[in-house]
This record gives sequence, C-alpha cells and structure tokens, in this order.
Amino acid sequence: MPLHCRYFEAGECRSCALIETPYADQLAAKEARCRSLLPAVPDRAWLPAFPSPERDFRNRVKLVVGGAPGPGGRITLGILGPSGEGVDLRECLIQAPEIAAVVPAIAGFLEETGLPPYSVPERRGELKFVHVTVSPGGEPVTEAVPMHGDASATGVSPSGELMIRFVVRTQRSLDVLRSRLDRLRELVPDAVVISVNLLPEHKAVLEGEREELLLGSSLPMRLGTADRPLALHLRPQSFFQTNTAVARELYAQAASWVAAADPRSVWDLYCGVGGFALHVALGSGGADREVIGVELSGAAVDSARRSAREAGLRASFIAADATEFALSSSPADRPELLIVNPPRRGIGARLAEWIEGSAIRRVVYSSCNPESLARDLAAMPAYGVRAARVFDMFPHTSHMEVAVLLERST
Repeated sequence: MPLHCRYFEAGECRSCALIETPYADQLAAKEARCRSLLPAVPDRAWLPAFPSPERDFRNRVKLVVGGAPGPGGRITLGILGPSGEGVDLRECLIQAPEIAAVVPAIAGFLEETGLPPYSVPERRGELKFVHVTVSPGGEPVTEAVPMHGDASATGVSPSGELMIRFVVRTQRSLDVLRSRLDRLRELVPDAVVISVNLLPEHKAVLEGEREELLLGSSLPMRLGTADRPLALHLRPQSFFQTNTAVARELYAQAASWVAAADPRSVWDLYCGVGGFALHVALGSGGADREVIGVELSGAAVDSARRSAREAGLRASFIAADATEFALSSSPADRPELLIVNPPRRGIGARLAEWIEGSAIRRVVYSSCNPESLARDLAAMPAYGVRAARVFDMFPHTSHMEVAVLLERST
C-alpha cells in the first residue's frame, strides 16, 4: 500500500511526486526506464534492483527556514511555498526518526535567537537553511518489503550522533549562534558537529564557501561490521549518499565485482570521502592490491585518509581533478580496474575518450543519472556491460542510482 503523507495530500509539498504510487510499481518503473536507456545491456546482465525502506530512510535533510522568530512567532523548517512562505515539514515521513526528533528543538532554538528568517521575495533576513545529518550505528537491520523477487530492504541502526549546519547571511548571525552554542548543545545533546555557513549572496544555492566550525570536525558514518569496522568521516561540506541502507549495498556490490575480478590495482575517480575505495580495500582480504582514490576536494581526501588509517586499510588518496589525473598518467601507471562515480553530468567526453583508448580491462561505473550514463557508455564502444543493477537511493521520486560492470571486449 502507498504511504499517506498529509503534506502531499494537502498539496503543501510535492517533493515525493510518486508517494501515492505503490512502491513495487515505482521500482519496476525505474528498472524499465534504465533498460530502455541501455538497450545494449542483455537481459541476463540485469541483477535484481535493490529496494529502499519506504520511509525513515533519509540520513540528511536540508530544511528551509521560514516563519517568524521571537515572542508569538513560529519558525518553520521545511520548504518554501509558491509565494515564498515557509512550509513546515516536521512530520515528514522520509527523514530518519532521529532527525525528526530534534527538528522541533532546533526550531525552538532559532526562535530564541530572534534572528529573522530570510525572505526570498523581499531579499532580506538572516536564517536561510538548516542541514541535519544522522550517523548510522554500523550493523544493518533487514526489513522485508513486499515486491517481486527476493529483494528486501536493509535498514541501518542509527548511532544518534548528529551534524547540524546553519546557513546564514551575515557575520552577525554567526556571532549570535556562536554565543548560544551551549544552549543548542543543551537542547540537542547528540550533536557532535555544529557549524555555520555564510551565504551573503541573494542566489538560489544551498551554501556558501565559508564554513565556521563551532563544535567538532566530522561525523563518523559507520558502514562496516563488528568484525571489520569502517567509518567514513563526513565533514560539513562533504558529500555522502542520503540513503545509508542503499549506499551500504551499493558499496558492497562494487566491492564484490572488484573481488571477483581480483585486479592488482584499482583507481576510484571522484572518490569523495572514499566510499568505494575503502570498501574495495576492506574486501581485499590478503590480496596485494593497490587502491588509489582521486577527489578534487582536499577536505574529502583528508577524511578518506583518516578513515583508511583508522581501519588499517591499504588505500591512498590524492587531491586532484579526476579527468586531469587520468589524462596525465602514463600507460604503465594505469590500473587494471577503474571505478568512476561522477556527478549527474557524467564523466564527460574527455574522460570517456581516455577510457576508450586505454588498456584498462574492467570499469565499475556508478551513476545517479541514467541519461548521462547512457551517453558516456555510447562513447566507449570497446566496453560491454557484464552486470547492471538499479539501487533505489531516492524512493518516491524518479531519481535512482545505477551501477554497471564494464568489461573490455576489444
């Protein structure tokens, strides 16, 4: 049965455009869409799609601040309505319960500060967004989901540790929030990272370049097991998948493909905080395998290096542009297996051309945009898809993650 969201039914929020569609139908439609975009992939190559829990799956929320502060006022945390007014989404069904539990406390804290929410129509005010992220506790918890096949959704027991980020316009707001840090820690004792991002410009972006840490430095995203612990350290401006349960399976699938190929060397381009590279190193056992991650963000590379060091894994990380790193390499340095996990635009013509002309035997491509994936694969005809799988990272929307294992045929 589809979920019943009061915000959707009242027309207040339409972000989950497919929430009234039965979940099994959503997943089947996503599989069909991927197959139509990748017609050259044989039916036998498609593995069963990995589903998500239908609710409580988002480990991170980005909430627009609206309403009014002070006595008699009420801060809203949610989205903007059609006229620029704040729409409160405190009872959103898809955010993790640990996040939902602290949103009222954060709203109350902001009301106490007296700082005015930013008004988009009037282009004035101080408080723009609040980002809240919860860390998983580590061990997966399986939850049965009625659908075709034997697929099931795997949840993750949260640790309860939180990262809270405020996006504000001016130094004044930063100073006020800093002065009231003890009060916020009293209201949200599970917060281990608190930061303030300054976004003075009047433009439709989620954050600015300047980030000021008020508490802690990184949130540990625990994805390993009791036997093989692995924590990815997430800094305030780092990227991490919003669905921990599905991210866990995505990393496991890629690591399984790599283990079966048993390459001596692996590159992970666009590695972020090291999710794929670290899972490959974790699953290598005693194999003498060189694993290198490449990421443009120096902060993300520092986090990945810390994770490798803490877990005792043989993986190194380099801060560089993925395409330039590949194009500047010598044939002797190229890996036996390549992992790419680009942004929505895909790897682009230059990197696709380089891969096509390389001697790399296998490529694992993880994509959040099947359209750009199809375009990139068309530019690499020397590779055939040996396995493909849809991962439903974003239930109730048309978005998804799809991973493919490519093997060079010429």
